[in-house]
Amino acid sequence: MSDPSAVREVVADRGDAGQRLDLVLRRHLRDVAGTTRTRLQSWIENGQVTINGRQIRRVAARAALGDRIAIALPPAKVRRRMMAERIALDVLYEDEFLLAIDKPAGMVVHPAYKNASGTAMNALLWRARDWPPETRPSIVGRLDKLTSGVVIVAKTAAMHAALQRAVMANDAEKAYLAIVYGRVNVARGRIDLPLAKDRRSRRTIVTSPEAGAASVTRFERLARVPAPRAGLSLLRCSLRTGRAHQIRVHLAARGWPIVGDPVYGEPRWNQIVDTELAQTLRAFPRQALHATRVAFIHPATQKRLVIDAPVPRDLEDLLTATGLRVRLKADATYDVERGVRL
Repeated sequence: MSDPSAVREVVADRGDAGQRLDLVLRRHLRDVAGTTRTRLQSWIENGQVTINGRQIRRVAARAALGDRIAIALPPAKVRRRMMAERIALDVLYEDEFLLAIDKPAGMVVHPAYKNASGTAMNALLWRARDWPPETRPSIVGRLDKLTSGVVIVAKTAAMHAALQRAVMANDAEKAYLAIVYGRVNVARGRIDLPLAKDRRSRRTIVTSPEAGAASVTRFERLARVPAPRAGLSLLRCSLRTGRAHQIRVHLAARGWPIVGDPVYGEPRWNQIVDTELAQTLRAFPRQALHATRVAFIHPATQKRLVIDAPVPRDLEDLLTATGLRVRLKADATYDVERGVRL
């Protein structure tokens, strides 16, 4: 039986429009433990889900833009308590409702079987040890282990739900910098390719026009260098939807794999004539992807909040080694130190 006090409400955005209800719920309830697709379907069939106040029992029902979807969550199972650990965090912003951290590449966001400690969440629990009793950190959206940049953290369950809506609103911004192989031959564009889990490997994502969820990435070319015979480019990508691995899969599908991506990348460093540059690219230890900006309307103050994460040292060094930084210097409208367009 559901706990009537544990009701989660979400508002269907453009990425949800026309999608099956079970897929919409799976996307919005990633932070709820045990939300497998099968379990979500059982919640719908058991009458635990309403759309605009009307009970829905059809798993294949479709969501429309602006639908208010309420889910009566079952009581949470008792889980092993996560351990607070004294780990330094680079805090970009904090108020009584939320905070934002600059996650370094290599740090896992949330504890899991293979990463039970040393995560951003372990560090946040230590930081929250003296917070008021009604507060507890919860992460809104996640970054891959090998991606650096802005991570938003709510301090209460109500603020978590409000922030989820805020960061998915039409006026929100989620921007990333990516160093990719390839001579990107357009100044800007849009990648609109549905994404789904790979049936052969549940940990990877593939483009799937038939079964995939709507996924849109906008990109802008900031700089490019010949780097014979492969080519290298620096892109600024903005998410209109927030699917797992979205930017990595979308760029690879366009023929511009991210440098250092261990899953969706390609060893194009072996095509580069300059042996020193080729070795630098080969040795780069992670995907060259950085979440540089998150901007949204603050749910409590109703003012626009812009949070920027500066380009980390490893990416700065790679920009210099590739010559992309020199090209950027010629563009006075772009601040490479902060990683944002002025």
